[in-house]
Amino acid sequence: MRRSEFDRAVAAEFGPRAAALLSDLVLDDVGRRTASEALAAGVPPREVWLALCAATDVPDERRHGAGRIEPRS
Repeated sequence: MRRSEFDRAVAAEFGPRAAALLSDLVLDDVGRRTASEALAAGVPPREVWLALCAATDVPDERRHGAGRIEPRS
């Protein structure tokens, strides 16, 4: 997952509360950091995305492939 895909996935899944989740929610799975801190520390976006999903109970079917742009027809 690229950072741009991470940003799209977070915006699509969490909408207006995305910014608050990234900066306020501490994620155990990435070293007890917020998502923003983890990304700044070099944790891969996919790992941060999965930690964020686990912490907020995002269903499995919405975790994988999130943030990708739909292929052109």
